[in-house]
Amino acid sequence: MAVAAAAVLTPFAAAAPATADAGGFTKTTLRFQVFVGPNRDVPCDVIGDVYTPDGASASNRVPAVLTTNGFGGSKNDQAGIASFLASRGYAVLAYSGLGFGGSGCKIHMDNPEYDGRAASELVSFLGGRDGMAFVDPAHTIPVPGLDYVVQDATAHHGTAEANDPRVGMIGGSYGGAVQFAAASVDPRIDTIIPMITWNDLSYSLAPNSIDQTSGVSTSVPGASKVVWSLTFGAVGVTNPRAEGYAQDPVRALGCPNFADPACPALAQSAVQGFPDPASVDFLRQSSVVSYADRVKIPVLLMQGQQDTLFDLNESKATFEALQAQGNDVKMIWHSWGHSNLTPAEGEINLKDPNPETQYETGRIIDWFDHYLRDSGASTGPVFSYFRNWVDYTGNAAPAYAESSDVSVGQDFSLYLSGDGALTDRRDSVVAGAQTLHTLPGGLPTDREAPDTRPNAPVPQSVEPGTGAEWSSGILDAPLDVVGAPVLDVRVTAAPAVTGVEDSVVVFTKLYDVAPDGTETLINGQVAPVRMVAPGEPVQVVMPAIVHRFGEGHRVRLVVAGGDPSFRGGLVPHQVTIAAGDPGQALVLPVTG
Repeated sequence: MAVAAAAVLTPFAAAAPATADAGGFTKTTLRFQVFVGPNRDVPCDVIGDVYTPDGASASNRVPAVLTTNGFGGSKNDQAGIASFLASRGYAVLAYSGLGFGGSGCKIHMDNPEYDGRAASELVSFLGGRDGMAFVDPAHTIPVPGLDYVVQDATAHHGTAEANDPRVGMIGGSYGGAVQFAAASVDPRIDTIIPMITWNDLSYSLAPNSIDQTSGVSTSVPGASKVVWSLTFGAVGVTNPRAEGYAQDPVRALGCPNFADPACPALAQSAVQGFPDPASVDFLRQSSVVSYADRVKIPVLLMQGQQDTLFDLNESKATFEALQAQGNDVKMIWHSWGHSNLTPAEGEINLKDPNPETQYETGRIIDWFDHYLRDSGASTGPVFSYFRNWVDYTGNAAPAYAESSDVSVGQDFSLYLSGDGALTDRRDSVVAGAQTLHTLPGGLPTDREAPDTRPNAPVPQSVEPGTGAEWSSGILDAPLDVVGAPVLDVRVTAAPAVTGVEDSVVVFTKLYDVAPDGTETLINGQVAPVRMVAPGEPVQVVMPAIVHRFGEGHRVRLVVAGGDPSFRGGLVPHQVTIAAGDPGQALVLPVTG
């Protein structure tokens, strides 16, 4: 199970190394001694591969790129992108993150003081620092720092720093978040390309779709993604294997292979269905939402539409935070993500990147060439997004729409009518109510594919009396939605007595209904809603989508009392939604 789960969490896992002859580079495996923690006094052994382009020397210096793996992976996962960049004249250091793939120390969930500091230490090696690289795991045979990487006179805070290379970072998922962590503690890093990663890990693992305080962060925790949380736990604990724990027995103490606060956070998710305040704090410490103001460099965000772990809303929250403080930041919403790691034709091939035939690969190399080589290459539009309804062959560029603004849709309101209709005409709304029940213990009320694999062929079924739904009429023209659907609704139920513990939890979902009646939950996305004080109007911000409802299709909104991929409310509730008020509507951001 852990092997299969790791493949879900490591977007670069299929990458295979190219040969040195084909790529025009050599590859050398080294061990690094790095010091991490708030006092930088925790020693860790890190394993990494150094890719040296042919011809690189002290008199012919090249820029560098640092990259690391997704959760549960290793440096080997980065071989495809590392080989590609090395063949294009970049020195590359691909390393296994702390707690993974032969590197020591525990998993700290990309905390800046641990994972960020580890990356910063490796930046020093790329900048020429001696005394930290070795041939052997015992650190007895030293290797000097690199002397063939371009040096910067000043870092991004305006002053000179020792061992300051011209360096960027790239990686996905866990290997994406570490870039923010590293940039927040090291001004020498010049640019980053984080892919399919999080903004607020407390939202990622227990989202609430109401009561946002900033971006995706909320004042009340949501419902735990039990499948994803259990996957994280299993992969993290088993990754070192017996030999890893034998080499470093400390990793088995306390929370096995995790920083100690991780175990209660994961346990709470499974048992009570939401993280407590201490766990929320722990998760946010490892999230860019907490330190975006310390990231001052150009950022190319790449996020996946088919991603139920780190949804599109997270990338938008990060984009807006960075843009508001003046960063040069651009964003791509590609097709693939944690729920389906296979890119569409001509987007990117992580085994064999090719900028001529792959849209994303072209954007990546142009970005690095612009910021690390001062080449003048275009960095592309501010926002681009893949549309799976556009026909093309070869490079996916024709399927990508471009915009100078990340909010591209115009509001299109579908009002909730008491007869179960979703209508765009206020005057056709009638009064009426629907009532549903939630089950005790946060149990699911329907059967659907798990959010880790939403396209799996699982027959759908719903427990009677546990859902409410509204459907539009048959569409006479395509309806293209780009962005986050927003539901304005009033839900009544018994108020919570003890607070979060006995609060009401429901799940909102958006389906595309085909002419034959087949329902498709769009990209497997679900928006949990936890209400401590039901009865007041709430605004549900659902996960963003890029989707075409075709001619002859219908839009269906469902409010469910449970979901198989989440832990719902612990206490059963009777929930009533009285429609017929024009203020209750599903608002879709529509383009075209």
